[in-house]
Amino acid sequence: MTRIDNHPASGAKSAVSVRGLVKHYGETKALDGVDLDVREGTVLGVLGPNGAGKTTLVRILSTLLRPDSGHATVAGYDVLSQPRQLRRVIGLTGQYASVDEKLPGWENLYMIGRLLDLSRKDARSRADELLERFSLTDAAKRPASTYSGGMRRRLDLAASMIGRPTVLFLDEPTTGLDPRTRNEVWGEVKRMVGDGVTVLLTTQYMEEAEQLASELTVIDRGKVVAEGAIDALKAKVGGRTLRVRPADPQQLRPLARDLDELGITGLATTTVDAENGSVLVPILSDEQLTAVTGAVVARGITISSISTELPSLDEVFLSLTGHRASGPQDDTATPADAREEVAV
Repeated sequence: MTRIDNHPASGAKSAVSVRGLVKHYGETKALDGVDLDVREGTVLGVLGPNGAGKTTLVRILSTLLRPDSGHATVAGYDVLSQPRQLRRVIGLTGQYASVDEKLPGWENLYMIGRLLDLSRKDARSRADELLERFSLTDAAKRPASTYSGGMRRRLDLAASMIGRPTVLFLDEPTTGLDPRTRNEVWGEVKRMVGDGVTVLLTTQYMEEAEQLASELTVIDRGKVVAEGAIDALKAKVGGRTLRVRPADPQQLRPLARDLDELGITGLATTTVDAENGSVLVPILSDEQLTAVTGAVVARGITISSISTELPSLDEVFLSLTGHRASGPQDDTATPADAREEVAV
């Protein structure tokens, strides 16, 4: 496993702690000894291909499934021995909106508030507050069935916040949303984290992970294959690219040829990005970076800009799992009857 340790050594508290989590469905091992931590007030992105075990992990942490072995705590509560206490401090939004479409938006939120033992007054107040926060006040009295997909998703997020959770589980939260609505959801998640909420996010959207997560855990075939800060994983897995932009575009190809002939980058070859007027040089070390920069200066070439670029998160995912992320959907390795198992 690729492990990049970026956790502050001094007392960073974990809101979610998982050790050795295992879950079988017949012959299929959905989780195979998963360890992870989510620091308080941060977003941990959990990436993995379909069937990797992401949704199974969320179901266990939200007490909807029992693990076969291992240990997990959420907000200090054990998922097996303290499920009732745990449920009072978490929120959960799955891949598809789970609100009652026959009820108006306001009544959905009020009902959930009452189920969470809020007083009538507090449930009404909280429903009003969240409808305004999620820009749904104008649609408060309309049945949820008349809402657009983005509105339903925002209502679902609002429902997950009724009890003021300290930990929020988001399982593929923007599945099927258009880019504009996805940005709106991202904005709300960032706002929640700003309010101190801890988030565990499962996603296959690379852009979503980069927008929201401060750290990543990559799961494949039920195992953690890498974890750490996004930039650290990129640097560890894929190296860097030096983008050199000469002031004179006529210098592009001569510069690329000279760098290749010097052999600074080993077997890797430079490429010319004529559209952006730059030469792309693959580098694996700071020594190569210094050598390339020195070679450019030695040739008296005037440079308008020079920068380093890390590989894309999709390239990191490909390197770690052997294939690119596929479209979001539920863990295909999970049998339908497993969804009925609930921890009590």
